Amino acid sequence: MRKRISIDQLKVGMKIEKLDRSWLATPFLRNRFTITSTDQIQQLQASGVRQLDVEVDDADQGSSPVVSATSVAAEISQSLSVSPEPEPSAIPFAEELPAARQVYGAAKLIIQQAMQDVRMGRALNMEAVSEVVGSMTDSILRNQDALTSLTRLKQFDEYTFFHSVNTSALALSVGRHLGYERAPLLQLGTGMLLHDIGKTLIPLEILNKPGRYAAGEFEIMKQHVLRGAEILSNTTGLNDVFLKPTLEHHERVDGTGYPHRRAKPDLSQFGLIAAIVDIYDAVTSDRCYHKGKTPHDTLQMLYKLGMQGHVDGALVQQFVQVVGVYPVGSCVSLNTGERAIVKQFNHEAPIRPLVVLITDEAGHRRSTPLDVDLAVQVPKPERAIASILDPTSVGIDPRAYLDKEAA
Repeated sequence: MRKRISIDQLKVGMKIEKLDRSWLATPFLRNRFTITSTDQIQQLQASGVRQLDVEVDDADQGSSPVVSATSVAAEISQSLSVSPEPEPSAIPFAEELPAARQVYGAAKLIIQQAMQDVRMGRALNMEAVSEVVGSMTDSILRNQDALTSLTRLKQFDEYTFFHSVNTSALALSVGRHLGYERAPLLQLGTGMLLHDIGKTLIPLEILNKPGRYAAGEFEIMKQHVLRGAEILSNTTGLNDVFLKPTLEHHERVDGTGYPHRRAKPDLSQFGLIAAIVDIYDAVTSDRCYHKGKTPHDTLQMLYKLGMQGHVDGALVQQFVQVVGVYPVGSCVSLNTGERAIVKQFNHEAPIRPLVVLITDEAGHRRSTPLDVDLAVQVPKPERAIASILDPTSVGIDPRAYLDKEAA
């Protein structure tokens, strides 16, 4: 049953059913969730929530809602901001992959055209943007991993386009994992696809500079955030919620980011997600000024940034649950001496993904690569991942083994 309480009565462990204001006015953007940290309570207070409905047992009526200490301890022992598990995938990974591949390609073309329109002084074609984000959202809802697995696709000379699609897909997958309903998913996906639209107004010699920026050049580069927000604010049909990823993807929870140096209490959950997926895709990409890190190393870096207070550490943990400890495309060495490429994340056994074996125990290339699900093995000893490899250092191109037509 529900009981109306004041925000001062809200405690860790309580399940919220309804607020006294729109969910879109809060950083959470989902209809129901369990409070797992005092930070969440403070965020609701900062959003102006004064009264709310919580779920209580019949035995709790007539007294303040009481939550089992055991259940609270169990939740707190998990990562912070634990959210409801998403619905199981409606379609198997392999079945969804062709559709995901098609919509990924379409999204890349749409954002390419959108950026060209802005450069030419034309209005954004929001009908096309909305349609492709809707298709991306549908793919994520059918299977949370297929579209996300394609975010390993990157091309040096078209970084901005691939980055826009990749961050949108990753953010959509995080939103699904956190329990977002369709409407906020569409808002998040649209905002992320367009989050770098302001770069179209930055001089190319600065945008593509291979070395470190001079102080004045970096100030010009940082203008892409406010320029992008201005473009979107003048676009029909986009309210402030859509602008959050653009405005906040370079902000940091400790207030050291830009353009407004906002700290966590002043940032939306869209912005917190945007910062993480933006860093992840940028750092794993080859750029004119650095070689991309491996996905595993990048996750370790994000974890450290969370511990240091630069990004939201709780959301980093959720992000790892989305992409996996060994993200798709990772090159790994097994305990048998074999080398493999991670092909599919296994949510039930995160450290035992589906891999493609590309060498034998002696290190010789297999004439026919072999798919092996590390979570389902009969022979002994069982194969297990022993270490992460830098694919370029061992002469392996993961894309040669994963979805060649997608690359």
